[in-house]
Amino acid sequence: MGCFECCIKCLGGIPYASLIATILLYAGVALFCGCGHEALSGTVTILQNYFEVVRSPVDTLDVFTMIDIFKYVIYGVAAAFFVYGILLMVEGFFTTGAIKDLYGDFKITTCGRCVSAWFIMLTYIFMLAWLGVTAFTSLPVFMYFNIWTICQNTTIAEGANLCLDLRQFGIVTIGEEKKVCTGSENFYKMCESNELDLTFHLFIVALAGAGAAVIAMLPCVSLVTLYDYFLL
Repeated sequence: MGCFECCIKCLGGIPYASLIATILLYAGVALFCGCGHEALSGTVTILQNYFEVVRSPVDTLDVFTMIDIFKYVIYGVAAAFFVYGILLMVEGFFTTGAIKDLYGDFKITTCGRCVSAWFIMLTYIFMLAWLGVTAFTSLPVFMYFNIWTICQNTTIAEGANLCLDLRQFGIVTIGEEKKVCTGSENFYKMCESNELDLTFHLFIVALAGAGAAVIAMLPCVSLVTLYDYFLL
């Protein structure tokens, strides 16, 4: 067998569908983790500089502690899906028809079906979890959209006394009054700053990344695993 025939045979053993799904999964998780982490850091800056929220000196579960917890969760998600993507690609290679022809039909068929069934079940569990992550990520997008819209329409809001109260979003307790009104100096500083615009768009990209991860796991990973195994 010549070099050209060997290259063609090697290219025929690549599970292209699983490869595309894995790349999409990596891209979605990377966008969510990277942009989500920076958006949380921007949120801390906005809360401290413009809403004058102070970190609690004692070990209590305040908004800053929750943000730190979310950051550590992002680190874990990034590491876990890096390993999961590698396992997914290995599973895709060992369930293609070309690998079966190379190593034997019966052994690969039995092992491949068991591994594919396990990965399909695991992928659907992850998909349901990422649906919840996507829904949760839409909440800060909605909150920042309201703030960003008010800032973009400051001329219209000049005659109205609109206030952004953190108690409405559950960020601070009912006893604390942390709000910024349209006529205050902090409101104009926040609207003119880069933190608000950057944080808002970072949350949008993080939401898009979470949605891309769901898309990768639903039609491009679970069903495509069956395609790689039964049709290739």
